[in-house]
Amino acid sequence: MASLVYFRKVSEQPGSICYSFGEDPEEMTRQLTMDTSTLTSTPDDGQIDYAYLKASRKINSVFSERNQWPERGMSVS
Repeated sequence: MASLVYFRKVSEQPGSICYSFGEDPEEMTRQLTMDTSTLTSTPDDGQIDYAYLKASRKINSVFSERNQWPERGMSVS
């Protein structure tokens, strides 16, 4: 069974970037905040689950490959 998680940059401030994410690109109702100095993220709702982990890991992976924070993307497994 395939799992999809979509994400989109919502805002960017010095030191942090906020992304919305979810399993439906039309309804990304959750958000995470990425600390750009430590490359760690925190779910804004406090819920650490599979969707959050997939989004966070993919955002970091894209940053690692391109040395640029992605505007949007998706993770498939």
